[in-house]
Order: sequence, then C-alpha cells, then structure tokens
Amino acid sequence: MTQAFRMMNRRDALAGFGIAAVASTGVGASARARQPAVQPAPASIKPPRLRPGDVLGVVAPAGFVGDRFGLEEISATVRAMGLVPRLAPHLTAREGYLAGSDEVRAGDLMAMFADPQVRGIMAVRGGWGSARLLPYLDFAAIARSPKLFAGFSDNTAICLALAAKTGLVSIHGPNVAASWPPAAWDSFRRVAFAGETPTYAVATYSGADLGPRRSDLRTFRGGKAQGRLLGGNLSVLSALVGTPYLPDFTGSILFLEETNESEYRIDRMLTQLALSGVLGKVAGVVFGQCTNCTNPDGGWSNFTVYEVLDRALTRLGVPAFQGASFGHIAGQISLPVGGLAQIDADLGTIRLLEPAVA
Repeated sequence: MTQAFRMMNRRDALAGFGIAAVASTGVGASARARQPAVQPAPASIKPPRLRPGDVLGVVAPAGFVGDRFGLEEISATVRAMGLVPRLAPHLTAREGYLAGSDEVRAGDLMAMFADPQVRGIMAVRGGWGSARLLPYLDFAAIARSPKLFAGFSDNTAICLALAAKTGLVSIHGPNVAASWPPAAWDSFRRVAFAGETPTYAVATYSGADLGPRRSDLRTFRGGKAQGRLLGGNLSVLSALVGTPYLPDFTGSILFLEETNESEYRIDRMLTQLALSGVLGKVAGVVFGQCTNCTNPDGGWSNFTVYEVLDRALTRLGVPAFQGASFGHIAGQISLPVGGLAQIDADLGTIRLLEPAVA
C-alpha cells in the first residue's frame, strides 16, 4: 500500500492493471530461480544538484491533490526549501483515483524534463498509478536532459524505471505533500543540494527513552556489502517483475519498505522476488519500516513481520538487516536509487559512497 491511499486495495489495483503477484509457500535458497537474461544496465547518470533559487517541478504521477494538500500548501513547502515551485497543470485533475489519464500524467512529467527552466522534479504524493505511466515516457529524451527526480511509495515505479532505462540516479525520499520534519529535510538537503555522502544509522533508544522503538536494529545476517542501491516500496517493486522497467539487481543493495500490508502478503511478495531471481542476485538487503503491517485477524498461528523477513532474508547468505529510517514514516532519510553505497548489517548502517548529484 502507499501513502494516503485507502480507496482501493493495492493488490486489486495491480491485478486490474494486469500485474499479478505470486502466491507464497515460503522462501528457501532452492527457490532462487534465475530470471531470463536482462539487458545490460545503462551507465550511471547523475543529475545536476539543486541550488537555492532553482525551479522545482511538482507532478502527480499517481493520485490527485485533494483538499488535504492544497496547492498553496504545496507551493509553500517548495518555497521553504529555497526553491521556486512549478506546479504541473493537472495536479488537481481527477479520473477515478488518478490525477487525470495516463497520457495526461505522463505528459506533465515529460514536460518538466523538457522545460529548460526546471532544475529538478518531485512527486506531490503517492497512491497508485505511476506504473501506468511508464509506457508513455520517452526515456531517450529523459537521458538527454537528466534532472533530479524525487519521491517514494508508488513513485518507486518511476525511480526504478529511470534506473533500468536510462541509468539516471533518483532519490527515494519524501514526496512534496509528505511530512518534512527537520531530520527529513536535513537528509534531503545533504543528498540533493550539497552532494554529501552521509552515513545513516538505525535509531537506537536507551531503556529510559519513552519514544517509539520501531526503528531498532534487527540483523538477519551480519557482515558488510557494497553495491548500487535499488529498491523502494515492496508492493510496487514486486509488481514490476517481468516488465522491462525493473533494473538488473546483480550485485546491488536491495532496500525495501511497506505499509498497510498483512504478514502473509509481505511473505507472498518476497516469495515472488525469490522465484523471479531478484533476491538471488543481490549483495545485501535493508528493510526499512513496515508501518501498519499487522493482520488484525491474526492469531496464535500467524507469523510476525519479523519472522517473515527472517525466514526470507537469512537464507540468502548476504548481509541483511531491518530498521533503517525510510518508508511511510516522518523523518525518513533520502536514498539515491542507483547510487553506490555500503551497508554494515551488524551496525545497521547505510554509507553512501558517492554523491547522488553532479
């Protein structure tokens, strides 16, 4: 599920779009079937960094802007970043649960890439519909005019397609209409503006701390791994399996997050990644936050999310941990999709090894 999306179940939406998930019976090492040969990964392209005073294009690849996130609030958020907002013309358009037709939404995104005054592009929100745009995007034109694209949740589809088709590094981070506490802004500023290479550590709390403990480190298999960061929302990523818009995960650091999915659905999607060969290719795995991922009807016979992840990831034989601060949470970190990084599963750290921007 994605941010602020309650109008329909994601699995029904994916099925309606012709993208089906695989039923799960468990993930084992023997289940790591290999995908058919994929096209070679394109060379990495780093977008220009953002600078104060730059124009930021705001698009709605999925859900529309409703009463909750008005256009004035969106513009105010962009201005608070020190940027000049350029709002796509169809942010408030409505076609069912989408911000206009697929062609209209794709046209808004392509117009931002084509506009020489626009320095970067950010999704306003998630929902469902970003994958529907992919056949309408001109990836050759995007590669000729590379710009920073940022967003998360359903926008995972765009970030992964950019990596697969162009090699363009994008940022998995807050959407414009998401929560922007100081920690989220500081991370985005360091990665998108300053081109810094921070090290992110899983939040830890002392016994006297009364704050939430959902970010505590859980190591499935220790060790260090290095590779290009590829990932995002688990539902969206698994739905791209079998399409030309999923990048080659060979030697990558897979990062995943999810929200509003029951334990058995998490199991099913991880099984799909195993059976399709994705999990068998990665050098390491980081699972961020899984918010509201508990089946209210679960009983004594149910697996916990941790148990599902442990069964799926420990058997891979690569460093893997849970608890990093990204996902459907306030204060999430910004991660460069396609950027080189190193993880330490014993310490629960993600260290960026190169700038995400030029």
